[in-house]
Formats: sequence, C-alpha cells, structure tokens
Amino acid sequence: MNSYSDNALMLKVKAGQRDAMGLLFERYHRRLFGYYYQLSQEAELSEDLVQNTFYRMLKYAHTYRGEGEFITWMFHLARNVWADHYKKQQCLPTEEINQVISLSEAEETETEDQLTQLRQAIQLLKTERKEVLLLSRYQGLRYQEIAQLLNCSEANVKVRVFRAIQDLRQIFRQLEQQL
Repeated sequence: MNSYSDNALMLKVKAGQRDAMGLLFERYHRRLFGYYYQLSQEAELSEDLVQNTFYRMLKYAHTYRGEGEFITWMFHLARNVWADHYKKQQCLPTEEINQVISLSEAEETETEDQLTQLRQAIQLLKTERKEVLLLSRYQGLRYQEIAQLLNCSEANVKVRVFRAIQDLRQIFRQLEQQL
C-alpha cells in the first residue's frame, strides 16, 4: 500500500478500508503536528489536534471526492479543527507562530539577535498574514493549494504572501532600529 497516492488511499478509506488511514497517518502526522505546534507552541495540544484531525478525516471520509490534492482537503479539516478548538476555549490565540522560516534559512541568519528579532516580527504580524506564511513557507503548500484552502484565487494568495513578507520586513526593520 506504500505505493498508493494520498488520493487513492483516502478513496480506500472512503470505501470502508479504514486500514488505509494508518498509512496516511504515517505520512502526515508529523507535518500536522508541526503546523499545530507552530500555531500554539504547545506539544500536548498539538498532539490532540492532530488526533482530532485524523478523527475528522474518518468521520467526513464520505465527503472526500478525490478531486484536487489530498493535502488541501486535509489542511482544510486541520484549519477547522484549529478554529473549533479556540471557539470552545472562547479566546483567540495570542501566539500562533514562533518560527516560519526553515532550518536552512535559520542557519543563514547571521546572529542569534537577528533570529530573535525575526521571531518577534512574526509574532507582530496579523493572524491572517501569519497563516499564509506558515502554509506557504513552513508547510510548503503551493499557492494553488492555499487558494483552495482559503477559498480565494491563486493571484489573491500571491498578493497575501507578498504583503505578509512586506509587513514582516517592515516590522523587522522597526525592531532593528529599536536596538
């Protein structure tokens, strides 16, 4: 079953072959954990949200059509799990992303101070700007996939990412000037 595509596996789950979900879990649980951890900075919460996401995949398998990318459908469910968690808590997340940059980019950063400033700048971004950076840079989703997830055009996603990066640069420069 390892050679099956994600779409084929999810279609098997939809057809009642629940064991196919195990392989999808193996493929994506770390990625979902990273997504939730970057949003919450809480390991236990992230683990719970990953489990909730896979539970919803089973629960809503009948809605999966196999059109488009599986990962887009999965992150759509993941975003809903995230939103539902905070609705239940009746509070808004104050610290959603600690780091959007990859390890290789972090290694290129000249000093620890700059990395700290970058993390602070990310925290100061508006929630929707953080999210598009997280999805595009950290999770590596293509603009087309993000557009499907956010229910907007690919051009709109490009604009959102561009504006998020511009805002991040501006905030980063302001933090540099304060030192």
